[in-house]
Amino acid sequence: MADISLADIKKLRDMTSAGMMDCKKALTEAEGDFKRAVEILREKGKSTLAKRGDNETTQGAVLSRVEGGKAILVCLGCETDFVAATPDFKALAASIADAAIAEFPADLAALKAVKTATGYTLDEDITNQAGKTGEKHVLAYYACLEAPFVTEYVHFNGKLGAIVALKKAGINPAHVDSEDHIESNTAKGWLTPEQAAQAREIIATVGAEKAANLPAQMIENIAKGRIAKFLKENTLLEQEYQLSDNKETVKAALAAADPEAKVLAFRRFSLAD
Repeated sequence: MADISLADIKKLRDMTSAGMMDCKKALTEAEGDFKRAVEILREKGKSTLAKRGDNETTQGAVLSRVEGGKAILVCLGCETDFVAATPDFKALAASIADAAIAEFPADLAALKAVKTATGYTLDEDITNQAGKTGEKHVLAYYACLEAPFVTEYVHFNGKLGAIVALKKAGINPAHVDSEDHIESNTAKGWLTPEQAAQAREIIATVGAEKAANLPAQMIENIAKGRIAKFLKENTLLEQEYQLSDNKETVKAALAAADPEAKVLAFRRFSLAD
C-alpha cells in the first residue's frame, strides 16, 4: 500500500476542491495514483448526482457579472441552504460567473464545457463538488446579453437576479397590435413565445367580436383595454417601478432618466419560481 502523505492529500484537494478525508480515501484506494484518485472522486460525484437525481434544487446562488457591453446571469443550485452557505459552494458559484463573463458562451451547454483553473470543465467541477457535499448540484440557469449599455441586479438574498440590455432610440416599442410587431418584438426579446401566443389570441378574439357586428368604437375600446392589460401584466416596461413613490411604470421611470433610452431585452431568474 502506498504511503499517503499530508502533502499528497493537500495536492489532491487543490486539484479537485474535495474534502481532506475524501482525498485521503481516494488516494488510498488509488494506491497513490493521482490520476486514478481524481477519477475516483469524480465517480463519487456522479454517483451522488445519480442517487439524488430526483431531488429538488431550490437553494443555491444567483450571480451576475457585467463587463463592458456584456452581461451574464447564472444560477448554481443545490438542495439545502446549509450547503449554499458554505465557502466552497460560494467559491464555485463565483468561479462559474467569472468564467461566464470571461468566455461569454452562447448557451448553457457551452458554459458547462468551459475549462477552469482546475483543468476541468465547469460541469466536472460541479460534479466534484456534489461528491464532496453528498448533495445534488446543478447549473440551473444561464443567460447572456450584449448591448451598448447593460446593467444587473441581484436581490440581497442571492436567490433572484436580472440583467437588462439598453440602447438609444431606434428600437420599436413592444406593441402587439399587428403580426409584424409581434414577430419583431419577439425576436428582440420584448416578448416570450408564450406571450406572443397570448397576444395573437387577443387579436383573434377581437376579430371574432368584430365579425359579430359590434360597434366599431366598442371593438376598438375592447382591443385597447385587453392589450393594455396584457402589456401591464406581461411586459417589463408596463410593470410598476418599485422604487417610485407615485407608482409610475418602468417605461415612465426610464423616460425620466433618459428620453432616448430603450430596453432591448432582459433576463430574470429566481430560485423561488
